[in-house]
Amino acid sequence: MLGSLPVRVLDDRHRNEVLAILDADPVANVFVSSRVHAVGLDPGRLGAQMWGYMRDGRLSSLCYAGANLIPVNAGPDAVRAFGERAQAQGRRCSSIVGPVGPVRELWEFLEPYWGPARAIRAAQPVMATSAVPPVAISADPGVRRVRMDEFDVIYPACVAMFTEEVGVSPNAGDGGVLYRARVAELIRAGRAFARIEDGRVLFKAEVGAVTPYACQVQGVWVPPDERGQGRSVTGMAALVEEALRSIAPTVSLYVNDFNTRARAAYRRVGLAEIDTFMSVLF
Repeated sequence: MLGSLPVRVLDDRHRNEVLAILDADPVANVFVSSRVHAVGLDPGRLGAQMWGYMRDGRLSSLCYAGANLIPVNAGPDAVRAFGERAQAQGRRCSSIVGPVGPVRELWEFLEPYWGPARAIRAAQPVMATSAVPPVAISADPGVRRVRMDEFDVIYPACVAMFTEEVGVSPNAGDGGVLYRARVAELIRAGRAFARIEDGRVLFKAEVGAVTPYACQVQGVWVPPDERGQGRSVTGMAALVEEALRSIAPTVSLYVNDFNTRARAAYRRVGLAEIDTFMSVLF
């Protein structure tokens, strides 16, 4: 029992209940689940609050409230309850992201208070695979884990990718302190992959979230003058093979619906569209 309030901040006493909800849909919930698997629910370690919504005396829905606001398994009543709590405390997140239905409802509630958004990505297909790429696809043998001594080589490519995708530089605000730390963390964890030739990044991507059941690829990038040559296909094939071998049994990502070239590349590697996300960016 979590008490009589419909929404409350959860802690480590609720870890098993929270993971049962998250791991019921391991691909859609991989980001939030990875955080809970790694550090639990204490807000200081999690870097966020985990809100829980009660239905009939049981925990039924969640909302990760940190740098991102992410509803989980949230029906209309839960979405409204989460929206009321978010509205009451004021916007503290840089985005709302998650399954398109709940995110759309949450934004409809919050837009009068938090709007306008800087950008809305209304349809982002979620793609996943648990199988190695087709034999007809040659994995790039030059794609490998990035070493820490290559940080100064890979970091500008990470900044270029982020700026192109999000529309603002990760170096804005704090001068890139948090973003540099995150890139370094992924390198040390063995989850940053790239093809580097003569000090130049020709393909790169990271595995940003990992649970025992799935992982999520992010930051796929090829320099503009190298695009159209199949580097994203062969690079992703190499990454998917290695991720399935050494990281998690399912590899996933989500992509903007208008990025038809990327979606085609991921399909060639064997990823299939299984869900749709939506992102509201501030």
